[in-house]
This record gives sequence, C-alpha cells and structure tokens, in this order.
Amino acid sequence: MSLVAFAAAVTSFAQVNEFTVKVNKTGAEIQPTMYGIFIEDINFAADGGLYAELVKNRSFEFPDNPLQGWSAGGKLEVLNDGPFDRNPHYVRLLYPGHPQKHTALQNDGFFGIGLKKGKQYRFSVWARTPEGGTGTLGIEFIDKASMEEVQASAYAQVTVDSKEWKKYEVVMTSGVTDPKATLRIFLEGHTTVDIEHVSLFPADTWKGHKNVLRKDLAQALHDLRPGHFRFPGGCIVEGTDLETRYNWKNSVGPVENRPLNENRWQHTFRHRYYPDYFQSYGLGFYEYFLLSEEIGAEPLPILSCGLACQFQNTDLSAHQPVSELDCYIQDALDLIEFANGATDTEWGCIRAEMGHPEPFKLKFIGIGNEQWGPEYPERLEPFVKAIRATYPDIRIIGSSGPYPEGEDFDYLWSEMKRLGVDLVDEHFYRPEAWFLSQGARYDTYDRKGPKVFAGEYACHGDGKKWNHFEASLLEAAFMTTLERNADIVHMATYAPLFAHVEGWQWRPDLIWFDNLRSVRSCSWHVQKLYSQYKGTNVLTLTDMDGNNVTGVEGQNGLFASSVYDAANDQVYVKVINVSDEAQPVRIHFDGLKKKETLKGVSTVSYHSDDLDADNTLDEPERIVPQTEALDFLGKVLDVTVPAKNFMIYILQK
Repeated sequence: MSLVAFAAAVTSFAQVNEFTVKVNKTGAEIQPTMYGIFIEDINFAADGGLYAELVKNRSFEFPDNPLQGWSAGGKLEVLNDGPFDRNPHYVRLLYPGHPQKHTALQNDGFFGIGLKKGKQYRFSVWARTPEGGTGTLGIEFIDKASMEEVQASAYAQVTVDSKEWKKYEVVMTSGVTDPKATLRIFLEGHTTVDIEHVSLFPADTWKGHKNVLRKDLAQALHDLRPGHFRFPGGCIVEGTDLETRYNWKNSVGPVENRPLNENRWQHTFRHRYYPDYFQSYGLGFYEYFLLSEEIGAEPLPILSCGLACQFQNTDLSAHQPVSELDCYIQDALDLIEFANGATDTEWGCIRAEMGHPEPFKLKFIGIGNEQWGPEYPERLEPFVKAIRATYPDIRIIGSSGPYPEGEDFDYLWSEMKRLGVDLVDEHFYRPEAWFLSQGARYDTYDRKGPKVFAGEYACHGDGKKWNHFEASLLEAAFMTTLERNADIVHMATYAPLFAHVEGWQWRPDLIWFDNLRSVRSCSWHVQKLYSQYKGTNVLTLTDMDGNNVTGVEGQNGLFASSVYDAANDQVYVKVINVSDEAQPVRIHFDGLKKKETLKGVSTVSYHSDDLDADNTLDEPERIVPQTEALDFLGKVLDVTVPAKNFMIYILQK
C-alpha cells in the first residue's frame, strides 16, 4: 500500500491534523551557509582519520620518546640535528655488526595500517648516507600474525645515493587486504642510512591530491552538500594550556617542517585515554581551506582568543592577559591575509607557494570557542576592533558559551550584542527531553541583534549516549526551528564529525570509520536531507489555530516546517512524527489562484522499526531514506505520517 493510500485508510477513523502552508508569499531567505559541517580533532578524526597518512610519529618527534609508535631491532640511534628545524629528530640505521643480525624499524600506524589487495601505496622518506656511498632500504608490508611462510605481502627497495638529505619515493602494491598491517623498514647492507619523515599514503586519495585526504571520508563530507565548514575544532583551539592550543601558523608550509602538537583530547578522559594522540599538522589550514573550496562550503576558521580551556583551567594565570593579546590578534589578521591576501603580501605569498595563488575568499572568522564569564568579552573586544578596522567585510562570530541557556548564556548574548559581532555560536549536547522541548526555540529570538550559529549540537540519549535512529529523529524535529527561523539562524552544524571505532572518546558522531571502511550514521542522513531539501525561502506553516507546529501539547507529537525552492519552483514540506501513533495530516496550500494546483513529485520517508539501531560498518545502509512517487494534484494534500518517522513531501508549483 502506498503512503497516500495508507493516509486515506487511516484518516477515515483518526483525528486529522490540519496544517496550512502559505505558498503565495515567500518568507525569509535561507542562507546558502545554513547547514554545514564542523571538524574537531577528537576520536582520531584528523591523524588516523581524514588525513590519510598511515604512519604514526613519522618524524620521530613524540616528546619523551621519539620512537613511540615504532618498534626497533638491531643497531640504531636517534639524533636531533636533522634538516627540518621544527622537526629536528631523525633515526640513524647502522650495520648491526653480524651478517645474521638485522637493523629494522616497524610502525603499526593508527590501530594498524589498513591495506587493500591490489591497491597502490606511496612510501616516501627523507634520507641520506652520512658517511657517503650508496645505502639501501628494504620496505615491507607485513602481517605479524601471518601463518604464511613469510610475513611480507609486498616488498620494495629504496636506494639512498647522497650524503645530502633528499626525498625518496616508491609506489608499492599490496598483495592482501589487511586492516592491521605493519610497515617494516630494513637496513640492507653495511652502509649507514639516516631517515626522517617516513610516510605512507594510499595512492588513491581525495581529488587525486598527493598525500592528503582519505577519499571515502572526504566524499562523505562532499555528499552532505555543506554550506560552510567550521575548522579546526572547538576545544583544541583553546588547548589544555596555551602552549598546546591549535596554532594555525604551524599548520602551513611544507609538511616536513610542521611541528608536532599535543592534542587537547589526549589527557581529557581517563576512561578513554590515548597517550599517543598528537597532531602532525599534516591536515592544516591550507588543506582545510582547499577542502572547503572543493566541497562548495564557506570556510569558517576558529582561532584562540587567548583563553585556554576553561574547563581545565580555573586559574586566570593560565590565560593570556588582556594587555598581551597583540600576537593573538595579529594571528587573526594574518590568517585573513593568508586566505584572501594578494600574492605580494607576506601570507598571501605563502598561500601561493603552497599551490593556490587565487584567494580563498574568506568571509567568516570565529574568535574563541566555549568561553564564558567576563574574561571572554574583554578579550574578544580588541579582536573585534582590530578586524573591523582592517577587514570591515569579514563577519565575526562570537560565543554564547558551552550551555544553551542559563545565566552565563544570557550574559554572553548581551555582551555579543554590545560588541556587535555578526553571529553568536550556540552549543547544545542534550538528551531527548531537551530536543523535544525546543521546537519553538528561535521563534521569539530578538531579530535586531546578531544572527545565530548553532555551531555544535547532537541528541545525547538519556542512558543511551550512542548513535541510534531515535536520536536522529529528534534532531530532525529540532531542525524545524532552524529552518522556520532562517531569518535569524544562518548556520548550523552537528558535532562531532568523525570517530574511529577503536579510538573514540566522544559519541554520538556523524561518521564512523575503521582503517578500511566508513559508515554514515542516521544523523548523517538527517543532515543530508535538510541540506538536499534546503530550499531558498521559508514558507509559513501553521496548524488550524495559526500556531507553528513545534511538538507542543495538542499537536500529537508533530513538528513541521516548509520551504520554497526558487531554483526548481518546488515546495518542500517536512513533517516529523515523534509519537508512537501514525498521524493523519491534511495540508492546505493557501494562496494559490483559482485554477492553480500543486503537483506531487515524490515523498521521502526516514524510519526504523528499531529505534535503538543505527547503520554499522557491516551494514552501512541498514537505515536509509526511502523515496517514492507522490501521486497528487490539487490544493489539499491528505497524508499519514507513520509513527517515529521523518517525512518530506516534494511538490511542483
């Protein structure tokens, strides 16, 4: 039975929910930036994730133990006068003194090295023979647990032929599929060889860019059709301390000389502790800007305001004094120059040297993350003044703190208005009851102040804090208030974005992955549906009493919104039923001329019989939206929205 026929059957004995959509008068413009993405390097989202490098600690720079991530045999030394001043460590491989002994290094990557049979991988290393002559390295992909006669599934040689540091490359083909492989490097022969910046990437990466992004993960971002891309994070921008905050200037230039940074999430959770969680900065601001451009999203960088993470630092002495913020403010101005400056400027020249002479056309910048208290606005204010004076067209984003309501939230909103920021970043990680109560959140917001950036949100189930369909359904219900209030809400992003199944610290997350596979969660599909059917203008949708449909008492668990898409002259009606009963809905399309009608195009239905289920790596399409034709011609559409269902009705004007 089709959904329309099912609607007729149910309507005959159930109370009908009457909705009216005013199709003759388009409302607020929906910003192209409306639905976006936000990356935070948590859950091994960058190194070990989106950044496709397969070698951990490739430059031997992990503090206290330069060989952390490596296992060594034979005779070797770690030295620190290498060719890259910000990554000075390297390893000297020496003949072990006996023909039956071997000098070797092994690297297990991030929870193993993922290899696919028949696929090519690009190994590279900076090397030299310090005493002259020609040295040889043997490179192997191995399975340490193999029951075959040999552990290696691939072998190649690299001939090092200079006393000077040079980069050497070899492309290898994996003979097996192995999610937990190891890279092994042998010193072949007696000649001493120094090695630095040992790297291994899939040859097949996003857009063919050499040694950058993992293809399937970048594709999952592209397929969301994001309007903006917020990077490089929230809490990592602050750092556990200021010394380890994310410093964008360290993330540009040649990757070999980008210094290691301690990840703020390394120390945060004892119950999910990863002492080897560092940032190579291989995925840096240039790569983020380029990815933004390639997926059609406005770049939205976030910079430190001089406050370290306030959750981890209660003493004001841990933060940069207001009187000493000049270098932080200059970082912000230099970033805008890096993104937009001409090639004859200092930072525009660096961008051009990296391969992008044309500006990235940056329009937005965020200063600070989840800060609170008077210490935040007093630091934000000089940033605002400096950016306005030098770059008046750049739109500045401030913060309302880590919570979606309360004294700190109200105080910061008043301060953001006083400072005249363009958007205010709101965050809410909350359980089911909160999302069910927020269907009208933005209906009464002050339209005269800054716009809203719902910068981080996700439904964290009460007692089931993991990805599951019901949580995504409540997110869909909440998003009707974003859509309905597009005049005040200009941006929104679910968070966090990525999680490695063996390295997660926070959930739920939008996209999960292991070393070879990835899966798009139910929440990903909700975000995709809103982005795909975003429209260009809001249409007024009300119940029979003229009220917005926000899930309040008497509306039978229904949330709804509607938009018009000028690009194809279509109307989209979104209805979410969070109740346990199917709900008959009659939608009146008001404002059509006497002989005008709407024609049905299709319906999209998103539902799961198992509310606690989600897509998995083994079943990546277990719960996906279903589309079918909508047989309709008229001015009144009768449908039934099944229980626990997100429906979209697409109609042609």
